[in-house]
Amino acid sequence: MNNQNNKVPSMPRLNSFERFTKVSVWPAYAGCLWALIYAVFVRFYQSAGGQIGMPGQLKEGFYMASYIAGVIIMFCGLVLIALVKPWSRVVPDWVPLIRGKKIQRLIILIPTLLCTAFLIAHGISGIITKALLLGGFITIDFPGWLVLDVRSLALWDLLIYEPWFVIMGIFAGLTAAYYAQASNAPISRFRRSTLLYLAFVFLLTTFFVLAIIYDFGKI
Repeated sequence: MNNQNNKVPSMPRLNSFERFTKVSVWPAYAGCLWALIYAVFVRFYQSAGGQIGMPGQLKEGFYMASYIAGVIIMFCGLVLIALVKPWSRVVPDWVPLIRGKKIQRLIILIPTLLCTAFLIAHGISGIITKALLLGGFITIDFPGWLVLDVRSLALWDLLIYEPWFVIMGIFAGLTAAYYAQASNAPISRFRRSTLLYLAFVFLLTTFFVLAIIYDFGKI
C-alpha cells in the first residue's frame, strides 16, 4: 500500500546556534547578573561620588543621569529573566479579563531586539573609536565633563565599559532567540529574521562609528 501521501513533512534540521538557543536559559540569568553588577558597582557607585573609573569630574546633573541609567539597566536585566518564564508567552491566571491569552511574540521581541542592537552597536563602536582615539587617528568631544583625562577615559571605555555593552548585548540576543523559539516561531522565519537582524546590527554599528568620528551631534 502506498503511504507516500500520508507522510508528515520532516522538520528542518536545526543548526548549532538554533539548538543552543532552543534549550539554553542560562544567558538570561547571566545577563541579569551582568546588568546588576554594572548598575550597582558602576552607575550607582559613581552617582554616589565614587572615583574609581572616573577620570574627571562630571557636570551638575550628570550624576543623577548615571543613577537613572543604573535603574534602567537593572530593569533590563530583570526583563531577561521574564523572557524565559512561561508567563512571558501566556498571560498568567491572576491577571483579570485577559488571563490565558497568548502574548504576541513581536510585542516582546521588538523592544528586546532594539535594545540588544543598541548594546552591541554601542559597545563595538566604542571599542573601535576609543582605539582610534588612543592611536591618535581621531579626536572625540566628550560633553558632560568639567574636568577630564581623555586618555584615562578612553582606556576605561576600551577595557571595561564598552566590552560590558557587547557582552550584555550577546546575553540579551541569546535570550531573545530562546524566546522566539519557545514562542513557536517558524524555523524558516527565525533564520531569515536572524540574518536580517545581524545586517541591521552591522549597519547600526557603522552609523555609530561614523557619528562619533564626524560628530553628527554638531551638524
